[in-house]
This record gives sequence, C-alpha cells and structure tokens, in this order.
Amino acid sequence: MNLIQIDKQTWIKGIEKIKSEYQVFGPVKEKNDVEFKELGAGQMPELNFQNTRMSPKAIVYPQSQVMFTYSLDETREDCRILKEAKRDQTPRAIIGIRPCDALAFQLVRRNFDSPEYQDVYWINAYESTTMVGFACNQPCATCFCTSAGTGPFGEKGLDVLMVDNDGSMMAKAITPKGEALLHAAGWTESATAGNLDSLKSKAESAVSSSVATGNLRQKKIMDVYEAPFWEAEAFSCINCGTCTYVCPTCWCFDIQDETHGKSGIRMRNWDSCMFPLFTIHASGHNPREHKYERVRQRFMHKLKYYVDKYDNGIQCVGCGRCIRSCPVNIDIRRICNKMNAFDPQSCSCEVASS
Repeated sequence: MNLIQIDKQTWIKGIEKIKSEYQVFGPVKEKNDVEFKELGAGQMPELNFQNTRMSPKAIVYPQSQVMFTYSLDETREDCRILKEAKRDQTPRAIIGIRPCDALAFQLVRRNFDSPEYQDVYWINAYESTTMVGFACNQPCATCFCTSAGTGPFGEKGLDVLMVDNDGSMMAKAITPKGEALLHAAGWTESATAGNLDSLKSKAESAVSSSVATGNLRQKKIMDVYEAPFWEAEAFSCINCGTCTYVCPTCWCFDIQDETHGKSGIRMRNWDSCMFPLFTIHASGHNPREHKYERVRQRFMHKLKYYVDKYDNGIQCVGCGRCIRSCPVNIDIRRICNKMNAFDPQSCSCEVASS
C-alpha cells in the first residue's frame, strides 16, 4: 500500500493548487452544522466534524437542474423545440467525503447508469468528479455503516482515502483519478502505514449500532408488504420528507416546465415518496393515499425491492442521517430489523433494540 504523508503546510498549498484544475468542494461550517460547499480562494475544508447534515449528492445530482430550454416565440426557427441545456463537465473534486457517502454514489449509479437507461446528466457529473475520502476516526452514535456494506475506513467509491493520524494526514490513492489529483496537489512524500491498522480497528469497534439484513432476500414481498407493523411505525410521521432529502441514496425527482414570457425551461427537482402528492394521478386517485402506505413504500424500496432487484445489499449505507434528522424519531434500524425478523406464520417481528 503506497501512502502519502501530508503535513499542515503542504495540505494548505495542495488545496490551493488543485483549485486551478478542479472545482473543489468540501465541508464548510454553517452555523451549527457542516455542509458541502464549493471552496473559494483561501478557503480550506473543515475536517473537524463527524458527518455533514446533508450528503454531498447535490454536487453530482443538484436539487434543481435545468435539463432543456425552449422558446414560444413564433419568429424563431427553434420555436417549440426543446434544446438540451449546457452541462457543466468541469472536473471537480469533493474533499473530505465520508466513506458511507462515497458508497452511496455507487448504489445510486445502479439507477442512473443501468444497462437499460443512462442518465447523461448524472453520469457526466459523476465521471468528472474525484472523490477524496476522509476516514471516520470517531463515528457518530447513530452510524451503522459496518452492517451496511462499508465502514469508517471503507474504500468503495473513493479515488483517494485520507486518514487523520494525530494531526498529520495520510493519503492513499485508490484509482488513477486519485493519483492524478494527488500529483496535481503536489502531495508526493511517501509515508509508512504506522498505526493505520489500529486506527481502523478502533474506529470499526466504535460503531456500536447495526442492522440485520440476512433474511431480507428470502422474504416474500407480499408477506412483508402486508406485515402488521406498518401503521404503528407510521403513526408519528408528519410527511416532512426530511429523511429523503438528507439520505445520500434517495434519487426520486419530478419534472416541471417553467415559462416566463415566451421563454421557458424544463427542469427536474428532488421529490419525495413521503409527500402525499408524489403518486397522485391526473384523475385525482392516489394509490398511496394513506400515510402508512408512503412510509411502507420508503422502507420497502430501500430494504426489499432494491435487495430483490440487485441482490447486492440494501439501498442504505448506514450514515444515520435520517435517524438524527427525523423530528418524530422514526428509526430505520428498528424497521429494518423488524422486516428481517418478520415471520408471517406467527406474525412475529420482535427484535432486540439497536
């Protein structure tokens, strides 16, 4: 394993260097939270945090994105013709992304870059982005990443993994994109692994929460769909959609046209399966009219439909954001364990608390 040593001074110089070649995004202190923002001249990423309030998915998949433009001006040759909006393919780098968020892009990619359908907006943005990870030496209490396909030092989806070792930074290039960024930053000083393994083991042992997923694949969809616990789990939900907006693996969107005068745009905006209007038909019929049906859809999609379709883990990376942000304390760990343990013969879904 080739490791690079980065001291504080080299770190600052390197970040400024790569800004000339990349749009650089990193965690930035925002009042009481830390959010991913584009770093301006002289601005450094904030690395003294556990996790950001929002994931960095908006850097690749913006909350609102113009897809096409059009004109209703009859004097123009392109009148009533949809023209694809220019896509920003500037190389960008996300500095300080957590391993769980990097894995989330891999899960989301199965939706936007499948053999049947390719979303060029998402694919182009993703492929022009270099993911520079920052290992979690002190995971959040609500994290359960080690039972969701990754870990505090996970490398899946990363181009570079950085580790804070007592104030000194070590970096490991994982892909050619990662090597190119380290070279552009001038970070070339070799380092020894030292106590890296012990830091990793300590961080993994600090993840005290977990979910059981081993039985999800074998469950019959309709058995879990008709389980008796959905109304109770949804009782306190207020349909705010916070869980879907903070989730790094939620990808739903709505497409709308906006016209001003004789010009207009077609854009897509993040949407949420938790909103009552999400599935309403033009006729007025809503197949998920009741709150418990929407709550059930969210968890069935992440923990059953996704599992059955891809057979490659759950659609969750264990970041714990939905747990921390939910105003009524709905906990995906509890629901996942109930689904995993559910026995339709005995109607049992009792599990130990996470």
